[in-house]
Amino acid sequence: MVKEVRIYIEGGGDGKNTKALIRQVFSKFFNSLVEIAKSQKIKWNITICGSRNNTFRDFKNALKSHPEAFNVLLVDAEAPVTKQSTWEHLKFRDNWNAPLGVDDSHCHLMVQAMEAWFIADVSTLKQFYGQGFKENAIPRNANVETLDKDSLEPSLKTATRSTTKGEYQKIKHASKLLELLDSARVRQASLYCDRFFTTLTAKMGVSSNNPSEE
Repeated sequence: MVKEVRIYIEGGGDGKNTKALIRQVFSKFFNSLVEIAKSQKIKWNITICGSRNNTFRDFKNALKSHPEAFNVLLVDAEAPVTKQSTWEHLKFRDNWNAPLGVDDSHCHLMVQAMEAWFIADVSTLKQFYGQGFKENAIPRNANVETLDKDSLEPSLKTATRSTTKGEYQKIKHASKLLELLDSARVRQASLYCDRFFTTLTAKMGVSSNNPSEE
């Protein structure tokens, strides 16, 4: 069992306030994992890194500065995942090489981007945007990871354009939506999201974390 978990996540822009907010809402989305960490007396840390390349840089630096921790990289896939290994995907997509001493358990993807997680939980979208939300503009797919990255934002914008909150904008709405998402629902529609939860659960010494039990 690990003694510390450190997660390095893509996003949040360049502002400290924005990064702090995104960090808080990711902690809420990962609440079941946070509770496991507390119960097992495992240190838990999330770092929001901004750009994609900065995230990989911070992750590699953490392997040196926090060698005893279980360091985790979490970035958008940005494309269909056709490789068997997450590191193989990032080598093919970004020409990133897996650092020495790490395996696929350290590398996780939002497939194909974070917006797929929002589309996985239409109930939360309806709740957040309210009147004027066009549910039929959201693709109905049991596996949101098959939805093309370039279709995700346009679908959300079309569905939300006539709402009082206005059309979906990542800077304005992503953090609020992430805070409200039902992680169990997202895990059921996103295998790589479920993989993140199950991997970290096992690393923290808990044998099962079935979304249907949460």
